[in-house]
Amino acid sequence: MRRYDEAYIREKKLRKLRRVLKRWILLFLILLLVVVGLLLISRVLGNKGNGSRGNSGLDDERGGLLDFLGFGGENSVIPADEIELPDWITKAYIPVNEFSRPGDKLDAVNGVVVHYIGNPGTNGWQNHDYYENLAVSGEASVSSNFIIGLDGTVILCVPLDEVAYASNNRNSDTISIECCHPDAEGVFTDATYQSLVRLCAWLKELYGLDTEDIIRHYDVTGKICPKYYVENEEAWERLLRDIGNYSGK
Repeated sequence: MRRYDEAYIREKKLRKLRRVLKRWILLFLILLLVVVGLLLISRVLGNKGNGSRGNSGLDDERGGLLDFLGFGGENSVIPADEIELPDWITKAYIPVNEFSRPGDKLDAVNGVVVHYIGNPGTNGWQNHDYYENLAVSGEASVSSNFIIGLDGTVILCVPLDEVAYASNNRNSDTISIECCHPDAEGVFTDATYQSLVRLCAWLKELYGLDTEDIIRHYDVTGKICPKYYVENEEAWERLLRDIGNYSGK
């Protein structure tokens, strides 16, 4: 009778073990199907062309989801303290505050968004100080990772691993650059233009981006920004060519 009880108990344990294993195998297969489905969706969204990056925000959602699952792309966020800034970039972080530097970390770096300040004749430091003073005034929620002044000065206002309030639904997966301009037409000075080309080329190399990943605010929301380079498509295409052909340091 004792041997029978032992055999019965062993068989009962084996049946229970088999049931548990079946459940785990089923869960694994379901998870595998979900991951494969997400990867297929990601590929479909990625093949919709250049416009999807700027206009729909789908890449932002796709990138964040894949990063969460551990399948993030190559354009991962680099901690700010691990980035060696070239000597032509001036680091002047604005304080963490809810209006211009929330302190939130980027989900990814999938592109660079070019803006124009929209306040003709102001220089880089004036706009930097405006962002900084928003911590006190709270009159708006706006900022940018970089500002390029009329004289070509490049100012880093928000760390490269943090969100800046510039590019709407692309804030969490892009680096933003605001460019000063002397008048309402929005044409950049030669110094501003050359610094923009240099900065975009450096960011491309840093994050492994393509030239097509350099976009305008206009490509995100339809806002006429940067004005001259929206109203003059040839000027924007020339800027992209100059970035692609840049070989300086």
